[in-house]
Amino acid sequence: MNVRLLKRLLEDVEKGRVGVDEALYRLKGLPFEELEFATIDTHRSLRQGFPEVIFGEGKSATQIREIAGRMTKKKENVLVTRIDEKKARALRRAFPEADYNKVARTLFIKSHPVKRTGRGTVLVICAGTSDVPVAEEAATTAECMGNRVERLYDVGVAGIHRLLHKKEILFAANVLIVAAGMEGALPSVVAGLVARPVIAVPTSVGYGANLGGLTTLMAMLNSCSAGISVVNIDNGFGAAYVASLINRAEG
Repeated sequence: MNVRLLKRLLEDVEKGRVGVDEALYRLKGLPFEELEFATIDTHRSLRQGFPEVIFGEGKSATQIREIAGRMTKKKENVLVTRIDEKKARALRRAFPEADYNKVARTLFIKSHPVKRTGRGTVLVICAGTSDVPVAEEAATTAECMGNRVERLYDVGVAGIHRLLHKKEILFAANVLIVAAGMEGALPSVVAGLVARPVIAVPTSVGYGANLGGLTTLMAMLNSCSAGISVVNIDNGFGAAYVASLINRAEG
């Protein structure tokens, strides 16, 4: 149950449109609902402003369908991350309205319109085309969380003039997410240009000495530019969540 529905229920009780027993019945699902294989945090949207997100890897399509079904019955929007095409096809049979982003590997089931809660633009930048899947996970997550999102892709330091050509977009953003692999230099450059928070996302893109993104992660953690925070390797979702909290309008 989200804040909007809870407020409506309390108003209905106050005005006598819903009885106390009926209200108690509707609230039984708070703060969690237990399934055989999962315990759904139904209170999360009340605490944090966004419902629990389903991590698709390691779960069967049947398990995801059951969890998502329970959430949609409570009028929650449902975001599934790291979901492959086979599982997505199975889920879209159960939820025809679901929007699947093949590049980001995200599935979004909309039970109600997404309310714009961001007070500015979240700009998602990536260094190279190979980093786009991680950047897209961040961009789609940020959109599902109520942010206006712009994308700026393939503007890495190997051709830094491509980034500098877009200075107006950089300066207009309220929060910036920067995904990069290889040596991970791009977030440092971006943070040196703007007066806004920069969330760096190391990707696992690179040759052997990149060590699956570990070299990139260490480089970003050791950035000389102020204003950078760093999330885990390939964690576009985590970057978008932090960006959304920063960008959230008061109230």
